[in-house]
Amino acid sequence: MTAAPRRLDRSTARRLMLTKQRLAGPGPGPATARGLVSLTKELGYVQLDPVSIVAPAHAITFWSRFGEFRPAELDRALWKQRTLFEHWSFAASLVPVSDYALHYSLMRRYPESLSKSWGNWRAYARRWLPAHAQLRRSVLRQLADGPKIARDFREHARTKRPKQVWSSGSDVTEMLTHLQLKGEVMVVGHQGIQKVWGLPRKFLPPDTDRRVLPQATVEYEGAQRGIQALGLALPREIMRGMMRGRFFELDRTLDRLQADERIFPVHVDGTDPRAIRYVHADDRDRLESFESGDWGPRLSLLSPFDNVLANRGAVKELFDFEYAHENYTPAARRKYGTYVMPILAGDRFLGRIDPRLDRERGVLRVNSVHAEAGIPGGADRGREVADLIERFGAFLGASEVEYTARVPSEWSRALR
Repeated sequence: MTAAPRRLDRSTARRLMLTKQRLAGPGPGPATARGLVSLTKELGYVQLDPVSIVAPAHAITFWSRFGEFRPAELDRALWKQRTLFEHWSFAASLVPVSDYALHYSLMRRYPESLSKSWGNWRAYARRWLPAHAQLRRSVLRQLADGPKIARDFREHARTKRPKQVWSSGSDVTEMLTHLQLKGEVMVVGHQGIQKVWGLPRKFLPPDTDRRVLPQATVEYEGAQRGIQALGLALPREIMRGMMRGRFFELDRTLDRLQADERIFPVHVDGTDPRAIRYVHADDRDRLESFESGDWGPRLSLLSPFDNVLANRGAVKELFDFEYAHENYTPAARRKYGTYVMPILAGDRFLGRIDPRLDRERGVLRVNSVHAEAGIPGGADRGREVADLIERFGAFLGASEVEYTARVPSEWSRALR
């Protein structure tokens, strides 16, 4: 029999979420290779995105938590220490090698490890892979001779791709996508924007845990990790987390976790009465400290691909903040800008900015700044926002921040 849900006010729920996401409370420590790996494990994954209007998404995600980020430290973790690797987790992501068994167990069952939430991809992969078995063998034979980028493969030729295919360019690039999801190949480096592909058995550290765990074990551990990373989560938010779309018996798994007293249910005041979220048992004491007012608010800028923003339903329901990726919206329909970065102040979203880095001039151009309605502002807050943007500009290597006239009137003296 499951316990009655514990009631939380929305402020407490927000504070738990942000503290677990390392956007409140003590910082995660120095931004060394080890620190990046530790943070990534806490978050479950860090999303990769090559769009570099200001900086790659993962760089901003790390900067938002650490206050600094050096690409050389990430390169050390990825390619020298090999304690992180690139994988399709939530999306194209960085994940820790210490979690390899969890992901590898799903890779070995691909495409059967994909749930219905992946649409027709599982059925498509079932047909495509047997039809291209010779290409698979050839790709693996060529990689046995050493790492390669896509155009190095003999069969590489650009072709028109079906609509459901993520990769573009050729059957080789599609095969590499499938083989990455199967755990037969992996990214072992980059040449500019090109991925360098290699074999996991040659690249991963020899002590990497390559066990194939039962599906029930994967779901039990994966659900716990997802809840711990999010702080509190609805079942659909767990499904969309670090093991996106790989749960088949999530309701049963959550019942087991409750019976084992690893999680407990909560209901957040002011939300749908049927919406039951789950909190990990290890966070029970932390939750009680938030309810007594003990927490550590911070001021942060978030990447459009930040882990917090990936959970848009919770952001809207708990923070009263609606966010959309307007960089994928036609210019005429954009409300806030191209690469919109929210400003997080404590446990509320204060506003958002639309920046662009002019690398030739060394200038961070802020095309617009927007303040959220009903959020306390004032001149002092404007100066805090200006200081935050200055620090962001310094992180990007900009020598100057340049604003347009599109700033909130109460902040205009600071943002100029």
